Amino acid sequence: AIAEAARAFMLAFPDMQVFLDRVVPQGDHIIFHWTLTGTNAGPGGTGREVRISGFEQWQFGPDGLIATALGHFDVDDYNRQLGQASQTMAHLP
Repeated sequence: AIAEAARAFMLAFPDMQVFLDRVVPQGDHIIFHWTLTGTNAGPGGTGREVRISGFEQWQFGPDGLIATALGHFDVDDYNRQLGQASQTMAHLP
């Protein structure tokens, strides 16, 4: 699910950059705060530039790999920047 979400954003924003804002350990998981910038130039794109911030909550399995991931960003702000209708806070798998 993580790879699919990342692939969709990379297709929609070919010049996408994701910046690490901070990482906060919390017990058995971490919170990864990020900022994404890019131009929505992919197939069906608006051609508009966006800058959104959000965070991922990652829990790791015994193998050291991410076992669960919950992503969050303000989809209303994202849609405003794209010139689209508002929705609600996005929760990515």
